[in-house]
Formats: sequence, C-alpha cells, structure tokens
Amino acid sequence: MNRILIVEDNIGMRNVLEKTLKMKGYDVFSVGTGENAVRLFTSDVFDLVITDLRLPKMDGMEVLKRIKKISSASIVIIMTAYGTIENAIEAMKSGAYDYVLKPFSLEEIEIKVEKALFQQRIADENVILKEEIKSRFGRIIGKGQKIQKVYKFINKVADRPTPVLILGESGTGKELVAREIHESSSRRDFPFVAVNCAALAEGVLESELFGHERGAFTGAHAQKKGRFEIADKGTLFLDEIGDLPLNTQVKLLRFLQEKSFERVGGTNTLKVDVRIIAATNKDLKEAIKKKTFREDLFYRLNVITLTLPPLRERREDIHDLIDYFWNRYIKELHKDIAISPEVKDILYSYDWPGNIRELENAIERLIVLSEYKTVSIDDLPMELKEGNSDIISKGLTDNIGLTERVEHLEKEIIRQALEECSFNQVKTSERLRINRGTLQYKMKKYNLICRKFSSNT
Repeated sequence: MNRILIVEDNIGMRNVLEKTLKMKGYDVFSVGTGENAVRLFTSDVFDLVITDLRLPKMDGMEVLKRIKKISSASIVIIMTAYGTIENAIEAMKSGAYDYVLKPFSLEEIEIKVEKALFQQRIADENVILKEEIKSRFGRIIGKGQKIQKVYKFINKVADRPTPVLILGESGTGKELVAREIHESSSRRDFPFVAVNCAALAEGVLESELFGHERGAFTGAHAQKKGRFEIADKGTLFLDEIGDLPLNTQVKLLRFLQEKSFERVGGTNTLKVDVRIIAATNKDLKEAIKKKTFREDLFYRLNVITLTLPPLRERREDIHDLIDYFWNRYIKELHKDIAISPEVKDILYSYDWPGNIRELENAIERLIVLSEYKTVSIDDLPMELKEGNSDIISKGLTDNIGLTERVEHLEKEIIRQALEECSFNQVKTSERLRINRGTLQYKMKKYNLICRKFSSNT
C-alpha cells in the first residue's frame, strides 16, 4: 500500500484530501506545518508528499528542499493558488514532480497522485533492472570474479570465426555460454543449432549433422538437410563432443579444414559458413591416449578454450542464482511461496556436485512440493538436510554474526531432539534439561512443528 503525507495548514482542505485518498486505498497521514512534515519524514517512509506552497514559518518550498535532501527519489506535488504559479514552476525546477492549482477538483488530484506513483513504480523497477543487469550477461547470472572472466571471454571471441572449445563439469552452463557467444556476434540473426553428440546413435548422428540423400539407407525416403546446412551463416554447437564417434570425427575434421562436406549417401560437395562451438565434460587428452578421440581434431578445436568454473568455486554468485530461479519458478508455477533464511544458507553452503543444473532442479522441486507459505529446512531433500549439521558447525557463512550462528545451532539441537523423541515434548524437554514452557517457546520461535500432524489451515 502506497503511503502519502499531506502538508496543509487549512484543516478543512487537509481533512478532505486525507479522506479522499484513503477511499482510493492509500495509507494517508496529514500535518498542518512544514516543521511537522519534515520531522515525520525523517522518521517514517512515504512514497509521496503533497504540500501547500504557502505555509506558516517553513513554507512548501523549504519542505520540498528538506525532503529532497533526505531522499532525492521522493515524489513531491506542490499545491498553490493562482497568484503564485511562478513559484510553482520554480518548485518544479527544485525537484517537485508536479503542481496543482487551487482551487482544484478532487478528481484532478487523484489523477496526479496515481500518475506520480505509477512513474515511481517504473523508476523503482528500472533501478532493480539495472542492478540485475550488473549481475548478468544475457542469460548468465553472476557478478563474481570468475564469471566476470567468462563475460570478458565472450566479448573477446564473439566475432571471431575460430572454433571455441568449452570445458567444464556437467551442469556448469556450457550451452548457455555458447548461446551468449552466438548472441553477442554478428551471426545473431542467423540460426543457433545445438546437437548433443552423446544422445544419438552413430549412424543417426552422422545423418543429423550432415544430412542424407534419398535412398542412402533403409527408411531414407527423401533428401534431408543436416544441422550444418540448417546452421548456415550461424553457429553449430556440438555438446558432449568427447562422445563423437571416430568416423564422424573424421568428417568434422574435414569440415573444419575445408568448410565442406557431403551428405550421407551423396557425392556432391557442399560448402556452408558455420561457426563451430564444441563442449565436453571429459578429459580429451585422456581420450586421445585411449584412442577414442583424434589428436588432430583436438588441436583443431582447441584453438580458443574456455573452462567454466564449478558452482562450488563461485559461491559469491549462488545468492543471485537462488533469487533468479526462485522468482522464475514461483511465477511459472503460480505459487506465492517465500524461502526462509535458514534454507537459503544451506543452499548457499552446499557443494552442488551437479552445479547450476542441480541448484535449479532443487529449487523447482522445493516450490512444487511445498505445502506451506514458507519453505523451511524440513522441506529440503535428504542430501541437503544431511549436510545441515556440518554447515552449522562450520559457522554457516562468513556474513552471519554470532547471534545468528548460536540460534542456528540451538534450532538444530532442538530439532534433532524432537525427532529422536518423536516430537514428544515431555521426553524432549527432559533430554534437553529445559522446562516444557521453554521448549514450547523455542518450538514456536523456530517454527519446529511435527509436519506429520500439522494441518494446512
């Protein structure tokens, strides 16, 4: 609810404005002097101030200047009589959002207030958007040092025709980085085509990549274009390149060297302009030793290489990722659910062996399965809950003070005791050597209820 402060020494006018705006659903306060307005403004928060220009002692112009000094983003609307329109214009130069001439209709003031608050919402959203942009590169989330290096890499290589090899653990966002390289390049208006080399059988994969002629094999009833042709003038992303069969590796090497290929079952040589980006979570040098990956293809792909850091090495980005995925899925799933600070701390401290993909899946699962307005520790999957004690014993995060750490530890001790005693309060209080009243107070404080018997009402 928007909060409005009215500054008007005429009590009749003041009461009418207050009543009118309250009926429109605003939270309205009113005072009769500029001194009281400034005093109230310094100790409270208001979205908008409507002040008369002519006030005893401190006039509206001084109120405007004082308020703008306290909060430059605050909205101020000036009320003035006909004879002081020049002062009203001067007030707008000093930072007033708008002015209204007396006498005015209540409908006029309502429209001006609604418009002003709408503009403020837009401004607030722009601030949020700018902050979000600072922590993003396209669809990549993060502002830590390691991910900033990735952003710089994308900018450097985007418009080069050279192949790019992206290395990194599964779930680190290799395809997302490939897409951002494409979107940052002059090829952005042409196709970005992704192929998972591990998802298709050898014969099918070759046909998918290079296409086939009619009659090339059983079932080939018509000519088919391959991904290389479809991606002409754009980018072809070969994910899991380490699983590419050796026969197909030969054809890919030829394309990289000569920019040409033949469809399966065909004799015509085709040329296309395609930028290759490859990715893998495998050790290609080890694959070369095992003779499952061609050394000459490796050196052809390994001209420009980027290794993406695992999520456990860029913890400074985890909070931004949690917020991003949380906001995304509560909107997509149409669920109004909050996340407790304790859960956020555990998500922050977990090592995430499956990286960003695992974090995203965990957040989606929490939102889908939650039956309460706030997701708590009890809603976490077992693999995260098992690490909870270790996280607390390590002091959680460096950003948490002594009081919060003690409370986390106390909550965990009480939770474990309750579970071991099947939530029997008498047995739990005896085990913890505290009286039952204290236990009930702590249970309420930490929201420690037996979910098995709790209702949704």
